[in-house]
Amino acid sequence: MKRVGKPWFFVVALLIFGLAYTSFFGVYKQNGDLQETIIRGAKDIRWGTDIQGGVSVTFGPEENVDATNDQIESAKSILEIRLVSSGVTDYELYADKDNDRLLVSFPWKDNNSQDVAGTIKSLSQSAELFFIGGTPNSITITYNEDGTKTVTDETGAECDIVLEGKDVKKAESGYISNDNEFVVSLELTTEPAEGEELSGKEKFAQGTETYLNKRISIWMDDVCLSAPTVNNVISDGKAQISGSFTAESSKTLADNINGGALPFKLVTIDYSSVDPTLGTDALQAMLIAGIIAFALICVFMIAYYRLPGVVACICLLGQVAGTIAAVSGYFSVFDSFTLTLPGIAGIILSVGMGVDANIITAERIREELRKGKTLDGAIKAGSSNSFSAIFDSNVTNIIVSVILMGVFGPPDTVWSTLLTPFLWMFGTSTTGAIYSFGYTLLVGVILNFVMGVAASRIMISSLSGYKLLRGRRLYGDYSEQKKREIEAAAAKAYTKAHAERKEAAEN
Repeated sequence: MKRVGKPWFFVVALLIFGLAYTSFFGVYKQNGDLQETIIRGAKDIRWGTDIQGGVSVTFGPEENVDATNDQIESAKSILEIRLVSSGVTDYELYADKDNDRLLVSFPWKDNNSQDVAGTIKSLSQSAELFFIGGTPNSITITYNEDGTKTVTDETGAECDIVLEGKDVKKAESGYISNDNEFVVSLELTTEPAEGEELSGKEKFAQGTETYLNKRISIWMDDVCLSAPTVNNVISDGKAQISGSFTAESSKTLADNINGGALPFKLVTIDYSSVDPTLGTDALQAMLIAGIIAFALICVFMIAYYRLPGVVACICLLGQVAGTIAAVSGYFSVFDSFTLTLPGIAGIILSVGMGVDANIITAERIREELRKGKTLDGAIKAGSSNSFSAIFDSNVTNIIVSVILMGVFGPPDTVWSTLLTPFLWMFGTSTTGAIYSFGYTLLVGVILNFVMGVAASRIMISSLSGYKLLRGRRLYGDYSEQKKREIEAAAAKAYTKAHAERKEAAEN
C-alpha cells in the first residue's frame, strides 16, 4: 500500500464528520412559519409500529361483491407491494378469507388524521385507468359477474373505452422544461393482455385514428385527469398524461398505475390507532445505551490500539452516520425506510462487524511491527493480510442480506429478480420487518468496506507520514518497551546479586 499524502487524513475525517452532522441533525431552511427540509436528519426517520405505533385498518370488498380466495390473495399481494413501495417496510398484513377481510397495521410518524386518511385511500383505491372517447361529465364503473367492466356516462350511455390500465406497461413521472409542466409518461404494451386480441399499442393507434381532432378523456377511477385533443395518430406505443400536475401528484399517479389494479374495489370497514409496544421513552433509553456503548468501544480501541484505534472510532462514526442517512432518505436517489427493531438489530450487527474489521487490521499491523518490519512496511503488509479475512466475513453477510430482501421483499425489486430461479422454494412472503433487517444489514456491510477498509487505511497511511506520529508505540507495538524493561530488570537483579556476593565476601 503506497503511502498517501499527509492532508488526506483531514480530508477524509472532515467528510465523515460532515456526513455525521448532517445525517444526525439534518439541514433545514426556515421560510416564514414553515420549515423546509433540505437534507433529512435522524428526526425524519419513520419509526416502526413496534417503536412509535401507527394505525390499524380493516379493508373489505363492497357489499355486493363476494370475493374468492384467489382474489383476496391477489389484493393482499398488491397491498404488500404498495406498502413497501411507499417506504413502509414494517407492517402486519393478514387475510381473513372466510370473512373477505384484509387487516393491515402500519406505522405513522406524525399522527395527522388527514394524512392517515389519504394514505389509507391510496392503499385501497383501485387505480382503474381508462382512456375514453369523448368528454363525459362523469362516469360510473360497473363490475360484471363475468369479470368484465362496463363504463357508462352521466346519461347511462356506455362509453367507448380506448385503453385500460392493463394496456399500460409502465408509467413514469417526468418534467417537460419547454412546457414547464409535470407529466406522466406511459409506455403501452406490445403484446395483448389475457383474453384480449389487441395490444395496448394497437388499441391506442386505432383509438387515436378514430378520435383524430377530437378529445380522448383520461380517467383514474371516476376522476377525470385530462381531456387532450388528438392532433395525430399515435402508433409508437408511447403517450403522456398531462394536466395541472405537481411533482408530487404526478409521482403519486405513476405509483398508483404501476401498483396494479385491485381485483375488486376495497372499502375501509374500520381503522383505529395502534399504541406503541416499545414507546418513545424506551427508544431514548436505547439511544443513551447506544451512545454509552459506542463511547466504551472507542475507549477500548484507543487505549489498546492507540492511533489505529482513533482512526477506527472515526470510521465507525461514519458507518453509523451512513446507515442513518440510508434509512432517513438523506440521499434523494433512495427512498426512506421504516426503522424497526429488526432494522436496529441490523445496524448493531453491521457496526459490530465494523469494529471487527478495524481490530483485524490493527492486529495485523502490530504483528508485522513485532516481526521487525518498518512502520510503512507493517502498514502495507498488515492491510494486505487482513483484507481476505474481512472480505470473506462481509461477503457472507451480503449474501444473507440479499436473500432476506429477495425472499421477503416485493416481487418487483432487483433482489427478487436475482433470486427468481430459487423463489419457487419459498413462495410469496412479503414481510416488511425482515426486509428492513436485510436492508440495514446490507447497507452496513457496504459501508464497512467504505469506512472500515478504504477510509481507515487512507487515514492510517496519511498519519504515518508525520514524523511525530511514526513512533511504534502509537501503533500498539510495545515490544521495544518490554525489551528495555526486561533488560533494566535484569541489570537491576545482577547489580543486587553482585552487591550481595560482595557483602558476603567481606563478612
